[in-house]
Formats: sequence, C-alpha cells, structure tokens
Amino acid sequence: MPTPFRYTSPPPPKSATGRTAEVYAQLAEDFGIERATTFVVLSSAPEILTPAWALMRESLIAGEGSRTGKELAAFGVSAANRCPFCVDAHTMLLHATGDHALAEALARGETPADERHARVLAWGEATRTPGAAELTPLPFPRAHVPAYVGTALSFHFINRIVSALLTENLLPGNAQRFRVVRSLVGRSVARTVRRTAAPGASLALLDDHDHGPGPDWARGSAVGPAYAALRTAAGAGAGLLDEADRTLVRETLQAWNGAHPPLAWDELPGRSRPGARLALLAALAPYRITDEDVTAWRKPEHSDHCLVHLVAYGAFAAVDRIESALPFANYEATSPSRTVSEQ
Repeated sequence: MPTPFRYTSPPPPKSATGRTAEVYAQLAEDFGIERATTFVVLSSAPEILTPAWALMRESLIAGEGSRTGKELAAFGVSAANRCPFCVDAHTMLLHATGDHALAEALARGETPADERHARVLAWGEATRTPGAAELTPLPFPRAHVPAYVGTALSFHFINRIVSALLTENLLPGNAQRFRVVRSLVGRSVARTVRRTAAPGASLALLDDHDHGPGPDWARGSAVGPAYAALRTAAGAGAGLLDEADRTLVRETLQAWNGAHPPLAWDELPGRSRPGARLALLAALAPYRITDEDVTAWRKPEHSDHCLVHLVAYGAFAAVDRIESALPFANYEATSPSRTVSEQ
C-alpha cells in the first residue's frame, strides 16, 4: 500500500508510548486529527516531534487572535514556500472556521476581498523575504505578535518538513482538489477548530533543560518556551555534519535573501557532500530533495531518526534566518486601529 511518507517509515501511531502518545492525544483533542501525517512523520525523532507540536499548538491553536487570521498567515507562509500540501490543509481549516467563501477564494488563487484579510495574507507571504515592505505595519495588534509570529515560524518549519519527507497529496487520490471534499473535511473538524484552547498545555511535554523563556518577541507567552525548545532540538542535527559543512550551511543562510534558488544553483554542493546538500535543500528548496540525494547520504548508521534530525536542522536554519530578519523594533512602534483578529 502506498504511504504519504518519503524516505522514512515512522512507527505506527497505535504503538506510540510516552511523550509521542501524549502528543497524539493532544493532537486529537486540540487539532482534531490524532494521526496528522505532518507530525507522524516526525515521530522517528520524538525530541523533534514534541516541540514542533508545542510551537504550533501554542501559536496557531491557543495563541491570541482569531483562528481565521492565523490560518491566513499560515496559508501565506505555505504559498511563499511552495508547499501545496500545507496550502490545501489551511484551505480546509479555513472551511473549519466557517469562512467558506474566503477558503474558496484562496483555492481559486484570488486575493481576499476583505482588505484586512488581504493584509494578513500578504504579511504571511512576506515573512520569507527579509526587508519586505508588507512586513510593516502589522495587520494585527501588537499583543498578538507571539501568536502570529509563532504561527508563521511554525509553518516555515512544518512546510519544509512536509516538502522534504511527505508526498504532495494531502488526501488519497488528491481528493482535496474538489470543493465538496474541502468543505466536508473542514466541517468534520469545525467543532475542535472553533473551541477555545487553554494556552500552555503542551509545555508540560517539554524537557525543562531544552528551553528557557524564548525570544523577546514571545516573552510572557507559552509560544516562547515552545520556540526555544524546537530551536534546541533542531540544532542538535548539526552534529550530523562536519565543521566545514556546518560553516557552509551557516554562511549560505546568512546571505539568503528569501528567494527560491535557481535550478542552476551553483552554491549547492554536489552529492560528494551529501549532508550539507540535504541540509541546504531542506532549508531553501525542500521540494527538490530527490531519492538520489537521500541515498548519497544514507549509511548503515543513518537511521530514520538521523534523517529527521538532519532535515529539521536545515529547516530550522531557515526559520532562524527568517526570525532574525523580522522588523521587531518596528512592530513595537506599530498600533493598527482595527485588524482581522479584532473582528
């Protein structure tokens, strides 16, 4: 039977124990999908799975601001990253919020008719590009920065994991192409999506030594510790590379301007440096990872656990670059009068 997983064979969710089982229980309770493949694919490395779930939960699900607004931001991020799987997922989740016309407008490639919706969508798309004009002024209140920025950064990470390690089909047979299917799937999780979730529930799943309060933009919120924990967990993948490869990844990301690399990407190392190649592809063009790239890197000692760590390392290298370029000083000085998240 075909599976949605590329390159790994995650443990069956029914066999999960410990933290992984607790994550699946929270997924069922707060996300409405117990075995969401976006998280099952990380289960070969529970130390990545847990903070990845925590960051999404505490920002998108339990963070301040409307779910519609945060779904729009996540849709914009996913479109900017060319992740059709996540674009389709957020379209269906907008159906779950009850915003059916908005969901279908996005599915047709249209700009939202509501100017406030359009601003949030544009902001999400712009987060990929350092210095983009659409990043200021904020299309949401300053008090909602942890939730919206956390949502955007969460999906910059998730998009890259999905594009690298899952197929593009969100549903079997690509059934999400049909409007009636999108609507029905959205309605099936509507009750969960519209329920208010208490902040902080996922933090109990994190190891205390893996995080602190987090970055300044998220201080005082549950988003901060979740972000810090994912940064620590993903950073551990650096140990799979030698110093020269780590330097190459770091310097390439520092120089990155948010663009998708050209097909003739001269800076991309060949398969003689397979670890650096995979990490850079995961960071900047995960949809280009091929069987040959993975095969070149795989050795007997490289388990699925290792592959998830290497891809997570590259993915978070991009997240770190994006986060470092956001104009937080301008956000502190901005106070829009009315936004999508105040409706």
